[in-house]
Amino acid sequence: MARIFSVSDSVVIDAAASVIYEQVSDPALMGRWSPENRGATVRGGSERAYVGMVFDGRNTRGPFSWTTRCTVTAADPDQRFAFRVRAIGMRRPVLPGRIATWEYRFEAAPGGGTLVTETWTDDRRAWPDFLAHAFDRIATRGHTFAEFQRRNIRTTLDNLKRAMESGTA
Repeated sequence: MARIFSVSDSVVIDAAASVIYEQVSDPALMGRWSPENRGATVRGGSERAYVGMVFDGRNTRGPFSWTTRCTVTAADPDQRFAFRVRAIGMRRPVLPGRIATWEYRFEAAPGGGTLVTETWTDDRRAWPDFLAHAFDRIATRGHTFAEFQRRNIRTTLDNLKRAMESGTA
């Protein structure tokens, strides 16, 4: 089975792109919507996202917890926010490597509101397929990361929509 290196999904949210971007581009807030992320600590304490900003994300899946070191690669207000996961570890991100890229795009929706698209890209290109498949099935309890992230993205977008439209963001 060929590896899928990128998955994405979209949702229309009845809110301005500027309001949604402000929330999504703050890594400390992602834990409000993501099924795995529990928030992040921005290194250097900046309040606004910028290209090159570094943050450590806290994540949990079942009984496992880990931390990632991420670098912002795009911070275009009201349009695009992206970051690359470049290290991982249990308590501290000590194992460097190309892990994944996450991207959020914000566009005016035809009927009003904002179309938000979340994309996950597997950056483990150097891993042989057989090794990636074996690791993925252990780490996700039987799925590929593409299948697993497709469900996580849907959950995140649904939670983001609910929070933005109810004013609880």
